[in-house]
Amino acid sequence: MVQKPAFLISIDTEGDNLWVNTKDISTQNANFLGRFQQLCEKYGFKPTYLTNYEMAMSPDYVSFAKDVIARNQGEVGMHLHAWNSPPLHALTDDDDRYQPYLIEYPVDVMRQKIAAMTDLLEETFGVKMVSHRAGRWAFNEQYAHLLNEFGYLVDCSVTPYVDWSGVKGNPEANGGSNYRYFPDHAYFMDLNDISKAGDSNLLQIPMSTRLKYGTLHNSFKQFYDGIRGKKRPPSTRWLRPKGNNFEEMKHVAQQCLNEGKNYVEFMLHSSEFMPSGSPTFKDETSIEQLYRDLDELFAWLSQHTQGMTMGEFYRGYLR
Repeated sequence: MVQKPAFLISIDTEGDNLWVNTKDISTQNANFLGRFQQLCEKYGFKPTYLTNYEMAMSPDYVSFAKDVIARNQGEVGMHLHAWNSPPLHALTDDDDRYQPYLIEYPVDVMRQKIAAMTDLLEETFGVKMVSHRAGRWAFNEQYAHLLNEFGYLVDCSVTPYVDWSGVKGNPEANGGSNYRYFPDHAYFMDLNDISKAGDSNLLQIPMSTRLKYGTLHNSFKQFYDGIRGKKRPPSTRWLRPKGNNFEEMKHVAQQCLNEGKNYVEFMLHSSEFMPSGSPTFKDETSIEQLYRDLDELFAWLSQHTQGMTMGEFYRGYLR
C-alpha cells in the first residue's frame, strides 16, 4: 500500500465544448493544456490524460502528450466516446445528438471500439495503455471484462453516491449507470459484479465524491421528495472545479483524508481550461478564477499528498 495518500489528477481529454452537440468537433483546447501541466509540475503532481479519439488525432495534443510522457510528468490513458469512436455503428437515428453509451452497443461492437482506441493510443504514444475512464461515466460488467481482456489495470468510471440512470444515451434504453451503493474507496473488482471487490487485476479508483448532507438530512430530504412525487439521489460534492469553489474542493479532499483514504481524485475536462470551451468557464475571467482556485488547492494538497498517475498508484497499491 502507498504510505502517503496519493493525489490523482484525471483529465477527460476530449474535444472543445462537447456540451453543444455537433458533428464538427474541434480540438483547440490542446493548446491550453500547457499552462495546467506547468501548474501540476510546480507542485510535483502528475496528471493522467484520459484521451478520446479526436484528441488522439490532434497533432497539437499528440505533441504535448508525448513530451509529458517522455519527461515522466504524466500518463495517457483511454477515454471512449462510443458515438463517434471508430468503427462507427449507428445505434440511434442521430448518435451525435443522443451520444449513446458504449454499454448500450452489442458486445462485439464494444470490443471493436475498445480494440481500435487501444491500438490507436498505443501506436501514437508508444506506451501500453493501463488506465481508463468510460465516456459519460457509463460502466458495467461486460465493459469491465473487456478492459481486463485488453490488459487495462485501472478504471476510474465509478462516481459513488451518484445515479446516472436518469441521464439518457439511447432514448430507447435505460440510461446511465447507478453508483449509489458502490464503494467509495479503491478496490480490485469482481468482474461479474463491479459493485463488489473481487480477485481480478482491474483496480477501480472511484472519483472523490462525498455526500453534501448527513444521513439524517438526506433521509428527510428523500422522504420529502417522495411525498412530492420526485425521485432524486442524495446531493453530492465532487473534487472538481465549477467556478470559485476552492473551499468546497478542499472540504471534499479533507473529508477523504480524515477518513483514512489512500488517495483523493480530482477531475476536469480538457476543454474547461480554454475560454469558451465549456459552459462553466466561458471567458478569460472565469479561467483566471479557475487557476486561482487550482493554485490554492494544489498548494494545500502538496502538504498532505504525493502526486501519482493512475498507473503509479496501481503499482504502489500492490506493495
